[in-house]
Amino acid sequence: MTSTGFPPRTQDLSEGALGMALLDIESGDLSTVRRHLTQAVAHGVSAGGNASLFHGAPALEFVLARTGHAGRHVRGVVDRVVDARLAAARRRQASGALPNLAEWDLIRGLSGLGALLLTRGAPSARLTDVLAYLVSLSRPVRIAGRELPGWWSAVGPAGEEMAGGHGNNGMAHGVAGPLTVLSLAARRDVQVPGQREAIEVFARWLDRFGGCYWTTRAQLDAAEPPEPETARQSWCYGRPGIARAQQLAALALGDPVRRHAAEDTVARTLTDRFHLARITDATLCHGWAGLVTLARAVAADSPAPERFTPAIGDLQQRLAADLDRLPKPGFMEGRSGAQLALIGTNATDWTSALLIT
Repeated sequence: MTSTGFPPRTQDLSEGALGMALLDIESGDLSTVRRHLTQAVAHGVSAGGNASLFHGAPALEFVLARTGHAGRHVRGVVDRVVDARLAAARRRQASGALPNLAEWDLIRGLSGLGALLLTRGAPSARLTDVLAYLVSLSRPVRIAGRELPGWWSAVGPAGEEMAGGHGNNGMAHGVAGPLTVLSLAARRDVQVPGQREAIEVFARWLDRFGGCYWTTRAQLDAAEPPEPETARQSWCYGRPGIARAQQLAALALGDPVRRHAAEDTVARTLTDRFHLARITDATLCHGWAGLVTLARAVAADSPAPERFTPAIGDLQQRLAADLDRLPKPGFMEGRSGAQLALIGTNATDWTSALLIT
């Protein structure tokens, strides 16, 4: 494995051959699995600063683990990646600077690495270190005399300058990711000090600000919460992904009121013609595939799963109608991921890459 450079996107879980292999594994197409894995590692596998759940060695471990063959060498490389990322985060915290999203989010950061460590099964000291770091994000920080959330970023979602910074709310790049990792860990009896309190902090934040993709400094300082956005509602950004995070938080906390509210949000959003009209493709990231996969998981954890049956059927029909229009072959924004959602099985637990389960 190489720790330098930025190898081609074949080793990218989102759009490369590595992500495409997830469909082959779930479908039992072993010859195509081998072809895609060979293609994915042909130019080396990153263990450097760009390695994450969705790229490089951690992504390779996730895919290999779906086959039951993630070896000690690969896990050892990933362990070193996690250690390096934790060390960098601690240095940043000691400096008093605000984090970038890539430090802690699902796609590029420690939430994703925590999700990967959770899939290993047995708890480890490294997993508890990641959970403790995620808990630390729930503690406010003081910057230039102003108290801000510990996950507040000085720059925007794409790394652009953003006056006053922002607090990202979505599942892919926002605080719903750490909330879900901590909640899933708690449900598996993996606990660190302050975990329950952190879940409550993140969940209450999303109660107030979760109607928006992200929270600006002006919204943070306002007396009233912002009006919900009319933007597209999807897995990566918007109320469905956040509601799944809230449902999992409620299950971790034993909070039936929060669980019911989260399930109501999913049911309402996925049957609202206005919201559905804003979905324009079949992808996992922001289309029908992500919504139907999420809806199945919400239903499975609900005491009234039948209330989601009509919405799931409708979403499956929309997914089937739009799948062939996808120009890309990959997992997150392409046909492989959409086909996985259409098949509707989760024997390999591939949905854990999305923090849906």
